[in-house]
Amino acid sequence: MSANIPVLPIAGSTVLRASLSLLALVTHWLKRLAEAHRHRREARVLAGLDRHMLADIGITRADVSDAFSEPFWHDPTALLRQRANERRTGRPLPPRHETKTIAQTNAAPPAPYLQPAHRRALPML
Repeated sequence: MSANIPVLPIAGSTVLRASLSLLALVTHWLKRLAEAHRHRREARVLAGLDRHMLADIGITRADVSDAFSEPFWHDPTALLRQRANERRTGRPLPPRHETKTIAQTNAAPPAPYLQPAHRRALPML
């Protein structure tokens, strides 16, 4: 007795699913590439502004230069937005690349997080 197993429909659906997955992946990367190009174009417009106009926005010429030094797939406008927000809120700029000094590596671990007083459990009586 021989089993009659339809191989073609199963293989065809697998090939179709693989093709659609590949098409979705290529479409996703093309959209990201187009978005990265659009962000670069917007950042180039900012690079054309003079330093007074950049200061009104909250960024400097060095910030624009830093944004363009990022790889192509990174969004330069995200870095510019972050720098402008940091200046607006008054927080210091984070280090560009985190490196630990010898003193930091030999330092004691940070103190454990203490909960605010209104969240501490009340002692049981």
